[in-house]
Amino acid sequence: MSDNQYTFENEEYRDTYRHTVSHILAQAVKRLYPEVKLAIGPAIETGFYYDFDAPFSFTREHLDALEAEMKKICKEKLPLERFELPRAEARKLMEEKEEPYKVELIDDLPEDAVISFYKQGEFTDLCAGPHLDSTGRVKGNAIKLTSATGAYWRGDSNRKMLQRIYGTAFPKKDELDAYLAEIEEARKRDHNKLGRELEYFTTSDVIGQGLPILLPKGARVIQILQRWIEDEEQKRGYLLTKTPLMAKRDLYRISGHWDHYLDGMFILGDPHDEEKECFALRPMTCPFQYQVYLNRQRSYRDLPMRLGETSTLFRNEDSGEMHGLIRVRQFTISEGHLILRPDQLEEEFKGCLDLAKYCLETLGLMEKCTFRFSQWNPANPNNKYEGTKEQWDEAQRVMGSILDHLGVKYEIGIDEAAFYGPKLDIQYKNVFGKEDTLITIQIDMLLAQRFGMEYVDKDGEKKTPYIIHRTSMGCYERTLAYLIEEYAGALPTWMAPEQVRVMPMTDRNADYADEVRAELTKHGFRVEVDYRSEKIGKKIREAQLEKVPYMLVLGDKEQEAGEVAVRDRRDGKTTVMPLSEFIEKLAYEVETHQRH
Repeated sequence: MSDNQYTFENEEYRDTYRHTVSHILAQAVKRLYPEVKLAIGPAIETGFYYDFDAPFSFTREHLDALEAEMKKICKEKLPLERFELPRAEARKLMEEKEEPYKVELIDDLPEDAVISFYKQGEFTDLCAGPHLDSTGRVKGNAIKLTSATGAYWRGDSNRKMLQRIYGTAFPKKDELDAYLAEIEEARKRDHNKLGRELEYFTTSDVIGQGLPILLPKGARVIQILQRWIEDEEQKRGYLLTKTPLMAKRDLYRISGHWDHYLDGMFILGDPHDEEKECFALRPMTCPFQYQVYLNRQRSYRDLPMRLGETSTLFRNEDSGEMHGLIRVRQFTISEGHLILRPDQLEEEFKGCLDLAKYCLETLGLMEKCTFRFSQWNPANPNNKYEGTKEQWDEAQRVMGSILDHLGVKYEIGIDEAAFYGPKLDIQYKNVFGKEDTLITIQIDMLLAQRFGMEYVDKDGEKKTPYIIHRTSMGCYERTLAYLIEEYAGALPTWMAPEQVRVMPMTDRNADYADEVRAELTKHGFRVEVDYRSEKIGKKIREAQLEKVPYMLVLGDKEQEAGEVAVRDRRDGKTTVMPLSEFIEKLAYEVETHQRH
């Protein structure tokens, strides 16, 4: 690495720096709490973490003490020295240090693996590296330990629960301060906090993890989005379907889900008892919608057939993955499948991408999205894919050609494909930088044949169609989470659960408030009236905190003139206007899907 590469703009240097800090953390832990056992400690996108097996729970006081010790280690300018050992000696060293997790890691290394260690002062850790050459390279006042959470050893819920200390580090203190300020802002926008405070959703221990309850506000927003999506899909030639939430295992055996996705499904019955019926809640809709196509014989003139459904799905996610509305076990998705001739593939793929972009742009999420071309891994040890190498090479060649022709800028994700085909994943990050898939478009050249799907071509021959699996807006719950975070709870007027709050100044104005509400409701707006005998200032403050887009203050003057005093939540300004004028303004804002 040249001198000009020793900056955080260089990802390799940034990871090396933060990996070194994770070792400084581990050294501090062993100094202050020598009974603690070490697990692993990598650099991550936002900083680093280290997993520990401790006989106590790490508190903020522990983290503060560790930060102080880490600063001392930085000032000591300890050189980091790499050395290698044969397997037996490496194992003996970690046994002598009473580090059972390190011993297990050594045992699991391949036969020909180079087993390396890094030593800094009295501390030695099993590690492949790389690291900085000295702890003195790290700025001790630019380190922050941010949290301590639980983490299963090696990510296996059947193994011991360890404690993971997260932290971050920068070359300068002002960079750390700026990052911490961003994190504080992110916490304020976190949908898991803000969504509950604004009463969009809640959870209940007696219902279970990953099963959120949408409260009236959240349910209303999702209803609005669902109607919008279904109407838009109808304009684009989609046929609406409604299919069952469960099916016998026979269906999933045909589709391949029984072989490739069984652990991710909720099973009703004994999956190993062939004598009794066994059902499973659906993790996706594709095998169900294929039955619509199979209802009768199809001609080439029937294609493309675009099937759309607002689908409730069930996936047995690991409990450690649950997060608010983003990672859940039951969710609703704008799912669709296009059955088509091979010569229609590019045009229909383009149509799916256009729809996805239109949805994201309208929602105001497009600017933060990235694209990933998710491909198979032929060396996958779990045999998670259907089809031959030739079929996968052809599917990925075709999809790559389409993406390049459409000018899509993408990253490649190896081993991220569906088990039946490659896909374009539209990725989005939450306020903390955690990335998830929001929308996916998949090319499938395999499942139609498994289901016996055919069409009669113009030459009278029976042919096998291609299938595109796609979502137009993705998961409604996840999208709601991102919207709450993007707009800090102040959703655009067109999708806000409450668009207008009417506030009579006194009881004398209550009847006029009823008239205003009735007129607004007649035009399809969502309106509430605050009749309480509270000061108008308090009513306004509460409506502002609840992110209501417009507040209509009605006093004697407004009542006599047939007007409304309109307060906009964005700037707090109040403008008096005829009610008809406000209705026109609101209608335009809603019809054009204004983002503010």
